[in-house]
Amino acid sequence: MCGIAGLFHCGTIKPVDPVRIERMATVLAHRGPDGSGVWTAQGVGLGHRRLSIIDVEGSPQPMHSMSERLVISFNGEIYNFRDVRKELKARGASFGTAGDTEVILAAYEQWGADCVSHLHGMFAFAIYDQKRRELFLARDRFGVKPLFYTQLSDGSVAFASELKGLLAHPLMRREVDPSALEDFMAWGYVPDHRSILKGVHKLPAGHSLTLRHDSPVPEPQQYWDISFDKRHKGKAKDLEAELLHHLQQAVTSRMVSDVPLGAFLSGGVDSSSVVAFMAEASRQPVKTCSIGFDVASADETSYARQVADLFATDHEARTVSADQFDAIDMIAGMFDEPFADASALPTWRVCQLARESVTVALSGDGADEAMAGYRRQVFHAHEERLRGLMPEVLRKNILGPLGRAYPRADWAPRPLRARTTLLSLAGSAEEGYARALSVVPPEERFALYSPDLAGRLGSYRAEQPLYDLMASAPMRSGLDQAQYADLKFWLPGDILTKVDRTSMATSLEAREPLLDHRLVEFAAGLPEGLRIKGRQGKWLLKKAMERYLPEDILYRPKQGFVTPIAEWFRGPLAGKARGISKSAMLAHTGWFDNVRLAEIAEEHIAGRADHSRLLWQLVMLDRSLARLGIG
Repeated sequence: MCGIAGLFHCGTIKPVDPVRIERMATVLAHRGPDGSGVWTAQGVGLGHRRLSIIDVEGSPQPMHSMSERLVISFNGEIYNFRDVRKELKARGASFGTAGDTEVILAAYEQWGADCVSHLHGMFAFAIYDQKRRELFLARDRFGVKPLFYTQLSDGSVAFASELKGLLAHPLMRREVDPSALEDFMAWGYVPDHRSILKGVHKLPAGHSLTLRHDSPVPEPQQYWDISFDKRHKGKAKDLEAELLHHLQQAVTSRMVSDVPLGAFLSGGVDSSSVVAFMAEASRQPVKTCSIGFDVASADETSYARQVADLFATDHEARTVSADQFDAIDMIAGMFDEPFADASALPTWRVCQLARESVTVALSGDGADEAMAGYRRQVFHAHEERLRGLMPEVLRKNILGPLGRAYPRADWAPRPLRARTTLLSLAGSAEEGYARALSVVPPEERFALYSPDLAGRLGSYRAEQPLYDLMASAPMRSGLDQAQYADLKFWLPGDILTKVDRTSMATSLEAREPLLDHRLVEFAAGLPEGLRIKGRQGKWLLKKAMERYLPEDILYRPKQGFVTPIAEWFRGPLAGKARGISKSAMLAHTGWFDNVRLAEIAEEHIAGRADHSRLLWQLVMLDRSLARLGIG
């Protein structure tokens, strides 16, 4: 795993200062503490920071192809590189190293931009073609690895693995995009279609971008998408066997490493399944680690220990408590952009724990999105059926007003929150799912905004890009639509961003075997009845894993990596909640109604409402602005 950075001149071709490239790469040293390199030519420069995983002694970067025509800076892992290498050798290619970086160069030389379709893995890379004088940028299918880019005032395009790499360039502007602020307040993160800073872009997952010195910056080109518009045929038992084959293949392919390897273990279905296949394939005890909480209702370490004992793993566990809240500035620094998924704190802690004994850790991320494991997906499927039974006039004119009049019930389980259900059913499928996915719905967000910010936003609402995405989804059902939205919108923006930044902050490589694209493509074709039964999600996965895992691991209610911030903000962190409305940083921006922010804090502390996620958002926004030097 690594960090990459670079500059490419469009329009005019000027020399690139290698010191500037080095500075952009140096701020990414946490992503690659084992080595560094800079290469420059007229109009282009590539920088690299290396975390050595495969071919530890070889494969320094930036790397030249054997022909000297191509130069690459690469972040990620190509899991099928040995197979691709064998195919390329049969076509006449020769290699001087034993790693996967040189395989990408040879693949590009053989297939050009289509090389990405031959690569299985997680990656973000830049290849400069000295003959064609082009820079090719690419990002993996799901967006496991990040890539930011921007056009600077001198016409050059700067790119880097993290926003801080761009911020190291003196021409980088630090102006907040109001639309990105609205996005963050809606979702708790800035989605991949935007960045918190104006003019900064994220290369979308499954896309590539080719830059030429004599042309303006084009739009990225999509090379892969997930489709739910076909269904597998066959008996459930046969599909179960095929699913197990894909799972085993995905896990074992990600166990290739020249450095110590382990796994995160939460005690849930997904990470337990990964550990089961690792234990099956390993001659040594699998190294596993887990994080618990000082609030019993959020702690799952007993289940993790149960699975660890079942597979005789070498297991370590630690506890996260509210007194570790002081780490928030470090969390803000990891993400650069405001990021309010509170599970980032325990994720970082489990990465720290893992890094004490391994350099690579496998996770269970991706199964909920790919195999319908989220409650919101199951609810959406049922709600969509109900929408089909009720006329639109009835839903809008009766259910809508009822939902707006119904009191909030944050304390209740979701099925009993009539307000949420009524408002969801009153709208379209897209509107309903946006409400399930968002942290703060639009009517509540705009009650927080100052007149100035509301005026700058105009008619823009954060939900619109999600509506557009869901409306164009290749699907057959409401469940398909929800899963597509999660894979394309939620997964890269929240889950994968969280895991990438927290793992890389500790110089740990995290791998997601359940996001093997062949496994996900297979899961997308499963009949809906094999994905959910009643209110049970991930049904076929759980049936398939019955031979490996006990019933109380497979079928207990889903908990997830939930940080107990509601309790913390009513207890040891109540002072932090009250301080939000008085924050000099937020007050200076003039974006919010500070009186309303104070009311929200008091409502939460008194237990009249659960505003914990919103409070965490505001705290993270405040600290992120401070780190960015804005406000």
